[in-house]
Amino acid sequence: MATAGYRLAAALAILIAAGTTAAGWQGGRTTGTAPAVVPVASPSGGASQPARPTTSLELRMPSARAAQDVAATPTLLRPATQAPARPTLAALAAAARKACPAAATACVDLKDHLTWLQARGRITYGPVAMEPGTPGTSDATPRGTFHVTWKAGPGYMSNEYHEPMPWAVFFINGVAFHGGSLTKHSHGCVHLAIGNARYYHDHLPVGAEVVVF
Repeated sequence: MATAGYRLAAALAILIAAGTTAAGWQGGRTTGTAPAVVPVASPSGGASQPARPTTSLELRMPSARAAQDVAATPTLLRPATQAPARPTLAALAAAARKACPAAATACVDLKDHLTWLQARGRITYGPVAMEPGTPGTSDATPRGTFHVTWKAGPGYMSNEYHEPMPWAVFFINGVAFHGGSLTKHSHGCVHLAIGNARYYHDHLPVGAEVVVF
């Protein structure tokens, strides 16, 4: 009986020791797994130090380098926050609007140096800047109601002044809408920017009414 009791006590001691050892290996924890610790070399070349585990919060935060990259990105390459403002057309005085009858297809305002196209009194193009002949001289652009007589192409040259008159649209003998300077008076024609001159050429048919006032 003594021998059996001794064996029982020894077995109990071994079980208690095994349980204590297992608890020590688990760090006193019953569930979960401890984060891995990876040793890294010391910057000074000394003993290696364990790397600190990265937290989930740090994974969600951008690095300083990423912030610098965003700041250095040119503005033109960044997403636009709003659409650019649309260009505005030249202001048209109410008196000038009334001065051109609804039957006219092209209107020319000599006072404000503006011209526009219309259909049944509704403006369809412009108003855009123009430059007429010198007022009070023989080069003054004549006032009145006229009609388109013929149209020339982009390479037309003036027979009288030997100057280019691209996209000329003649509405009086020798007087036309055409591409020309907007800072220098014409010899009586209506100077337009080259793009506007081509539009007039393409959209003013022969016979269209032109009113100059």
